[in-house]
Amino acid sequence: MPTIQELKDRVNAAIDRQADQLIKTAKTILNNPEPGFREFKTAKLVGEVFDSFGIAHQDGIGITGLKGYLDGATQGPTVGVMGELDSLKVQGHPHVDSETDAAHACGHHCQIGMMLGVAAGLQADGVLENLSGRIALMAVPAEEYIEVAYRDDLRREGKLEFIGGKPEFIRLGALDDVDVAMMTHTSSNSQEGKIAFGGTNNGMVAKRIRFLGRASHAGGAPWLGVNALNAAMIAMSGIHAQRETYQDAHTVRIHPIITQGGVAVSSVPADVRMETYVRGANTEGFLDASTKVDRALRAGAMAVGGSVEITTLPGYLPIQSDESMLDLYRVNAASLVGEENLVQLQHRTGSTDMGDVSQLMPVIHPYVVAATGNGHGIDYVVQDYELGVITGAKAMAMTVIDLLSDGARQANRIKAEYNAPLTKDSYLSLMRGMLKEGTYTK
Repeated sequence: MPTIQELKDRVNAAIDRQADQLIKTAKTILNNPEPGFREFKTAKLVGEVFDSFGIAHQDGIGITGLKGYLDGATQGPTVGVMGELDSLKVQGHPHVDSETDAAHACGHHCQIGMMLGVAAGLQADGVLENLSGRIALMAVPAEEYIEVAYRDDLRREGKLEFIGGKPEFIRLGALDDVDVAMMTHTSSNSQEGKIAFGGTNNGMVAKRIRFLGRASHAGGAPWLGVNALNAAMIAMSGIHAQRETYQDAHTVRIHPIITQGGVAVSSVPADVRMETYVRGANTEGFLDASTKVDRALRAGAMAVGGSVEITTLPGYLPIQSDESMLDLYRVNAASLVGEENLVQLQHRTGSTDMGDVSQLMPVIHPYVVAATGNGHGIDYVVQDYELGVITGAKAMAMTVIDLLSDGARQANRIKAEYNAPLTKDSYLSLMRGMLKEGTYTK
């Protein structure tokens, strides 16, 4: 029987043999970016790679998601390995789709390469035969919580309930058989070494907002109109005026955009639309801030004599990484890049729907520092594909070996010790309770 290290060596050698193809797949996704719940070309490519690996899979989960399995020799827990299908929208990015403004300015194309790399590695000769349990390989849609109006329309049409990919996976039961989960993101922060891990993230809700006024000739008779754009500007001033009321520990972040400011410059704007996130380090913090944002929105409408439609949509919950899984991962990451190139993260004020998964099961969500530029920015570009795909895949695959070897002793221990904050039922209840819709004149 091979040792755990021998299994890891086989996995790493198999990933190296597939390295060129894995990087080619990631770059193909880079050059064909698609925002969330529109990732049809990307999903088709992932399905083709699964087929080439002989991995049976289900597709169409949450519109574009996929899930396949690798089986160990004996029964045991299931380890979920995830990658995200979707892109952002960033005008002017060097790899932008000129028709849609879609661009991989957060490195999700590498996530898919890493997930497929884990699949390739674990299929090395003699590896699965020495594991207990299953590996669920998942390509998940729509982590980037953008195009809120488009996705909310999908919800209203009954095609979705939640407009983030992993919450929808949870609702649909795609994680019901998963016991622990992992994925690896890219980063461009040079202060984070080569691999960074642990820490926490903000949670959030999103808002779809529509101010309604009355159109009139902007030059000839503006007094006959009700200016919805002024209502929106007053509302944003009201949001800014409350920033001192947010507790520092809640790390609240609110960042609205106007998606429609009017129809014609000669007409008083009568229909103005906004989207915003309300983020915070804990559920209490971002829900408290959400209430204050609603007050400001309503005040803007009342000030000009208009009305405002506010739809508050459940977003993502704060992430918590499992320390026992991180201990295993850290050893593997150090063996690949050196202990001196590892960084333990603290709190980050962005959000990820891996936080939702962490409320139900043990997860890790490390980062490979393979990019340069500002995340979500015009200059965010992955430079080091060896680190961003191959090394990231190896670190996860080696951790899967730790979890499922020796009769899945480590996975069973971690599963037993984990005190999940929520059950699936309580999670769904919490998320559904965040959905609020209303029209206000005061």
